Amino acid sequence: MTDLPEPGATARAHSERVAAHIRAAIAAGAGHIPFSRYMKLALYAPGLGYYAAGAEKLGAAGDFITAPEMTPLFATALATQVAAILAVTEHREIVELGGGSGRLAADLLVGLAARDALPSRYSILEVSPDLAHRQRETLERDAPAYLERVAWIATLPETIDGALLANEVLDAVPVELVARRGGRWFERGVTWDGARSAFAWAERPAGARVEAMAAARFPRNGDYVSELNPAAEALVEDIGRRLTGGAALYIDYGFPATEYYHPQRSEGTLMCHYRHRAHDDPFAWPGLTDITAHVDFTAMAEAGERAGLHVAGFTAQAPFLMGCGMLDALTATGAPESSAFIRAAAAVQKLLAPSEMGELFKVLALARSEAIMWPGFGVADRRHRL
Repeated sequence: MTDLPEPGATARAHSERVAAHIRAAIAAGAGHIPFSRYMKLALYAPGLGYYAAGAEKLGAAGDFITAPEMTPLFATALATQVAAILAVTEHREIVELGGGSGRLAADLLVGLAARDALPSRYSILEVSPDLAHRQRETLERDAPAYLERVAWIATLPETIDGALLANEVLDAVPVELVARRGGRWFERGVTWDGARSAFAWAERPAGARVEAMAAARFPRNGDYVSELNPAAEALVEDIGRRLTGGAALYIDYGFPATEYYHPQRSEGTLMCHYRHRAHDDPFAWPGLTDITAHVDFTAMAEAGERAGLHVAGFTAQAPFLMGCGMLDALTATGAPESSAFIRAAAAVQKLLAPSEMGELFKVLALARSEAIMWPGFGVADRRHRL
């Protein structure tokens, strides 16, 4: 942790409480818990975890900036596709998983209103009371005319007839870490090293289920460490079974399976964020550090198909946003020499450039309805790569 900035006294005390909570779970687990359990506690323990406690996560003062916070043009473009989904549904609902700062909801409602395509209801499923409060403040300030359409929910609705949106959600679903060493399979877990007063890795022989999943996905030969995410697959499948009409859009960083489990990616994709610094130590400042893994979009597509959905499209973020009219929206911000255009263009460049977010981020559409128009996949559709 020497390369990371030291937290203040209040933040440090919070992290120590989170660590104590995890240590208690390790003690109850006879000195060992699976990494997925550690990640779940570090991120979501009620009142303690990174996403469940009150520290600011998003924006310049937080740990990372998501696409909606970079420019309202992200939501303006997304509104084109969401309007097309809502157009074929009866109830015209939107369900957003993890509403962040509320920026996406506010800008998307404004964009849909401009298209005369407002949803009947916009539900935000949010686990953090702090973020839910911040979302309400954002909507009250920037989209007050549509606040009456917004509701905060604690669980998924029984049925969804409309558009489900998950922007940078699946990457934060706790993963299982699996290692193959010398032809043997192990599940990576976490223990407490009393001598060092620190969390440490601990491996146990993999169970039959995990070994079978890993053997089907990992390269055939050599030592290899990577992630499996049956919890994310279960979430996508559950959403699919609840989706009675419309479609779900998953936007996140990740790869199809052949790229995810490439032989050269032999140490997996686990990564952490703390104060706008990316690092690889999930044990650094638990409760203050975001822990993520890239998304295996092939696995998510297969989960949706198990629920009876069809893969309506898959592509990188850049062609998706261009297909949805992002460059036209940029042109509409003003003259090229204006300050508004220059600011917007800088954000758009980050969203579209292959070296920034344009290629690493992907968009997967899983649909129940057949008649949806898909402008987002008009520039490029890479379903054949799943």
